Amino acid sequence: MLEDLFQSSTSVSLLMAIVGLLVFHLFYSGVSSQDRKREPPGPKPLPLLGNLLQVDLKRLDSSLVDLSKKYGPVFTVYFGPKKVVVLAGYSTVRQALVNHAEEFGDREVTPIFYDFNKENGKEMIVCMFYWPVFILVLANQPLLFPGILFSNGDSWKEMRRFALSTLRDFGMGKRISEARIIEECRYLIEEFEQHEGKAFDNAQTINYAASNIISAIMFGKRFEYKDPVFQAMVERDHESIRLTGTASILIYNMFPWLGPFLKNYKHLMKNVEDNKEQIRSIIADLKETLNPDMCRCFVDAFLTRKLNLEESEIENSYYHDENLVYSVMNLFAAGTDTTGNTLRWCLLFIAKYPHFQDQVYEELSRVVGSRQVRVDDRKNLPYTDAVIHEAQRLANIVPMAIPHKTSQDVTFQGYFIKEGTTVFPLLTSVLHGESEWESPHTFNPSHFLDKDGKFIRRDAFMAFSAGRRVCLGESLARMELFLFFTSLLQRFRFSPPPGVTEDELDLAPIVDFTLTPSHHELCVVSRQ
Repeated sequence: MLEDLFQSSTSVSLLMAIVGLLVFHLFYSGVSSQDRKREPPGPKPLPLLGNLLQVDLKRLDSSLVDLSKKYGPVFTVYFGPKKVVVLAGYSTVRQALVNHAEEFGDREVTPIFYDFNKENGKEMIVCMFYWPVFILVLANQPLLFPGILFSNGDSWKEMRRFALSTLRDFGMGKRISEARIIEECRYLIEEFEQHEGKAFDNAQTINYAASNIISAIMFGKRFEYKDPVFQAMVERDHESIRLTGTASILIYNMFPWLGPFLKNYKHLMKNVEDNKEQIRSIIADLKETLNPDMCRCFVDAFLTRKLNLEESEIENSYYHDENLVYSVMNLFAAGTDTTGNTLRWCLLFIAKYPHFQDQVYEELSRVVGSRQVRVDDRKNLPYTDAVIHEAQRLANIVPMAIPHKTSQDVTFQGYFIKEGTTVFPLLTSVLHGESEWESPHTFNPSHFLDKDGKFIRRDAFMAFSAGRRVCLGESLARMELFLFFTSLLQRFRFSPPPGVTEDELDLAPIVDFTLTPSHHELCVVSRQ
């Protein structure tokens, strides 16, 4: 009978809408009037739609910043029937993520993230249900997801601990990573030189370079830029991140029963499944040549831990194939997209503002000369370091972080927030906060320099988020950005294409799940 019901999309749509309205009413009316008065304020939601008519889904973070000016740094919005508490401003975001790390430290799993972490065909009935029904059905059944990014509880703690330890063992933040990045710089420079000063779009090449750093750690090898399998993996990840932030997928997160009718949803899920199969294939190859006495990479370390637990007959709830596949997928995607995007923003900013580029080159020439820049040089390159930090701040590539969830009931800044509430730490309000930065909406490296020209750290620099869910690969990303950027600036000057002025270079981002530079070309002219 269920099968017959699901064959009728019209019946499903109508049924789910009715049930969703009833559940929304049930949830909202189930909160005591006393608790409701203590809940964070916010615009009044409409039935079913919530506050959708009051926000712009194409630039949601900006809409939420505007709402924070009216309702304060802690406020409530409804995306459809889904209740979300938004945290705005540096002091509020830091207080929640750092001072109340336990209460605000869980990961919210939206319907699309739920689908990423489940096998095709499994639990399809649940996925078709209206989101509040999903919550109601599983209210007392914690969702256990593999990997690092979307897991919670003991599984997340163990996988994050293992990932941090293993990444450090393979050189994250150490000399071995520095050597690997410098080697990749040479490949990237060779690719840029092939264009002989002519304008080109550097997006793919930069993404390949960034991806090769995390690939070397994950798989024990780098890939050739022209490797079609590698190209497909990187492109699928990039497109998946783009699609995840589109308006249609945001709508899907509110009304999951629309999934079968959304082209972006189908395309997105195919990308995820294809990359999952490719990761499985690489892992299978590494498993065939595994030598526990000679650990080559993250995959080897995981497989060896799994093997040791099995041989010792120790209960093993975490070291299984699915946790390996999803952990590798999480780290590969995050290690490619965010670093690649940030480096592209760095180059776009200095092409648009050439006087900053000239000052960076002058400092590099004076301090380093023609030799290869090393990480130890950073302390003697304050202006260069400031330019990189300012590019990260202004680019603001993950404007709302990845959604959090409260792990327990919490009273925060006088407001009651119920356990299981979705929380958006609004990083845009931190990185572009008018109370924190002298000129928050312009490119100004002086934000990170004192009156004597020395580099200064700013507490409101939260480009990697903060607290328990701070970016796992922060130290690696910082090293990559510094070495890639300085190596390129030593050898090339970046400028707009012929016929395009600096003023005409567009800084308006493409708004996806991350904020990426608009499609553009730059001339890369050798300084020699």
